[in-house]
Amino acid sequence: MKGVIVQLSISLGGVPNRAIERGDITARGITGDGWRHRTIHGIPKRAILLITAEGLDEIRGMGFPVYAGALVENLTTRGIDRKAMRPGQRFRCGAAVIRLTEVRHPCYTLSVYGKGIQDAIYDLRVMKGDFGSEVWGLSGFYAAVAEPGCVAPGDAIELIA
Repeated sequence: MKGVIVQLSISLGGVPNRAIERGDITARGITGDGWRHRTIHGIPKRAILLITAEGLDEIRGMGFPVYAGALVENLTTRGIDRKAMRPGQRFRCGAAVIRLTEVRHPCYTLSVYGKGIQDAIYDLRVMKGDFGSEVWGLSGFYAAVAEPGCVAPGDAIELIA
């Protein structure tokens, strides 16, 4: 699996994240990123949130006005199949390496994009770890940082065997 990072995003806390030109990925996330709920986000196993641009396209097709950064993701990618992504996989992103830790359970703050968005992108099958769910990965994946490094839009993202 190989794709490209189309947007790198951070926030001071809350939705949406805003695009940045480049960033340093550390064990706590991207330098300068902030979180409203520090016991949930920014902990080592949830340092980075990754969502595919193709997934955002699908969510828009459901009628929700989302865009890169809207769902507070740090990395928006293109070319990686969300349905093939699994916790435990490692990806090289620019100079950094991240390890997917879990599918993101969408929180209430995403309601600004429309009633029911959480149920549209995350279901009971996903919660149980069933990657056969049609919505597997639409809500994004949290990742831990295995190797810190700099990343920028246009950098490759590639599964490490």
